Amino acid sequence: MTRQRPSSPEPTAQETRASLLRAVPPVDECLRALASSPHAKGVSRAYLKKVVQHAADNLRAEIDAAGRARGVGDRRAMLAEIVRYAESSLVADEPAMKPLVNASGVLLHTNLGRAVLAEPAIEAVEQAARSAVNLEFDLQTGERGDRDALVETELCALTGAEAATVVNNNAAAVLLVLNTLALGREVVVSRGELIEIGGSFRIPDVMLRSGARLHEVGTTNRTHRADYHNAIGPDTALLMKVHPSNYQVVGFTSEVPLEELSALGREYGVEVVEDLGAGALLDLTQFGLPREPVVADRIAAGASLVTFSGDKLLGGPQAGLIVGRRELVAKLKANPLKRALRCDKLTLAALAATLRIYLRSDEIIDVVPTLRLMSRKPAELRAVAAQAAQIITERLEAGFKVEITEAASQVGSGSLPAESLPSVAVTITHPDISANAIAARFRRARIIGRVSEDAFHLDMRTIEDAAVFAVDLKG
Repeated sequence: MTRQRPSSPEPTAQETRASLLRAVPPVDECLRALASSPHAKGVSRAYLKKVVQHAADNLRAEIDAAGRARGVGDRRAMLAEIVRYAESSLVADEPAMKPLVNASGVLLHTNLGRAVLAEPAIEAVEQAARSAVNLEFDLQTGERGDRDALVETELCALTGAEAATVVNNNAAAVLLVLNTLALGREVVVSRGELIEIGGSFRIPDVMLRSGARLHEVGTTNRTHRADYHNAIGPDTALLMKVHPSNYQVVGFTSEVPLEELSALGREYGVEVVEDLGAGALLDLTQFGLPREPVVADRIAAGASLVTFSGDKLLGGPQAGLIVGRRELVAKLKANPLKRALRCDKLTLAALAATLRIYLRSDEIIDVVPTLRLMSRKPAELRAVAAQAAQIITERLEAGFKVEITEAASQVGSGSLPAESLPSVAVTITHPDISANAIAARFRRARIIGRVSEDAFHLDMRTIEDAAVFAVDLKG
């Protein structure tokens, strides 16, 4: 009687993944395969090695995320994939910063570059990049000028402030204010406003680096006027308010209004500074959007200085804007740290053009992409979704389910943290392919969506032309 040999158990997902990772060809083998490519001609071995390592790392990441890779278990296919990726990286006109389709559902996505600039701002950047400009040159006198003058008049007109200055982002603006006005002294802040935002940026850490000393008052959910009053002493340099940016405390809460805090500051001769985070220049409710603090209102409420971002609700380039009292702004400009934090000509060109839109355009919402995308209606999004679903279906193999679903977009980057915008998504699933693997496939086509509830979603909030999906989506 012949005994049957017991069948081997099926490998686990972890064993399959480990087997695939072991099958990834070594760098030297990939370099030999790449050597015959015309794209490798004239390129140093050191650079080729880096490119191959990056390509191999990408393949390993795909295996880790999806538990599979194109050419599963086939070393030759893996080698071909690494060489293909390396060749695409070596193409002379391939920039390191690549254009992407943002269908993530986050309008101001920090990782994807936040605000898309308005056309006048793009034209201003191009002009500044192509020519010498009066960055710090006074055309009237022929003497050295002040680069802040390129935007200061516009900022003051839009906010009601006496003076303004610009640095490279809002974190830098806060750092400059604290270092200039509170070096070695105390800054009083509510515990409920000691925020952390993306990239582990924490207000207490910035204070420490600025040389100021943090004096916490109140509790996480409730801070009263008396808390600030009792904290003020001979070593108090500033009273500071910080907009929550990316979270909201609800329920049994209390905070001191800026008007009341400003009055307290005047009573004791202590300046009041507000870090507004996103900072809107207009009342967004006029466009049917949730309300966000308006910079001009904060100046009118008595803030000595207000800091806010240029690349969030304003819809301009990355910049930290500081507006407020003339004598305080003059101190900021005199701080040697200001030079280390200043903006270049391209940023200032884009910012100046964006501010002029706010001052001169009757159709701001149509000209500034951030405002336009925020204000789009569901009916428009459904129409784009229908076109996108048809295009995507035609470009995927059989077995994929493509459907239109309701969604909720976020403004992102700490703007309107408690609000979501009703949206529409194209949702893609497959019985045998995970949502993460589908996401990886779309990333290869430079389309960024999101994975949620075991499905891959493409949010139409930021998609104005469905033709962006007319690309190769085959696995």
